Amino acid sequence: MSKPPGSPLFLERRSYRFRRMMDAVRLLPLLVLAFWMVPLLWPVQDAPVGAAVPMSHALRYVFGVWLAGIVLCFLLWRRTARQIAQEAQD
Repeated sequence: MSKPPGSPLFLERRSYRFRRMMDAVRLLPLLVLAFWMVPLLWPVQDAPVGAAVPMSHALRYVFGVWLAGIVLCFLLWRRTARQIAQEAQD
């Protein structure tokens, strides 16, 4: 079963990029969740003096990851919405 001689060997660039972007949209919540789990690996108050991470740093990190996730989600949404609109026009 060979391909017909006129069929392209690779996908179009636009559809390939769109599929990879949709993969990124699907992977983003898992990636943000993984970054949220990082503070669980940090030393706790029972650790030797000076080794523990202050709660203020942990909270800044958690909310920073949360904010970065929202911004990335918005940017990916805008880009995919633009590509969907372009495909609808074609």
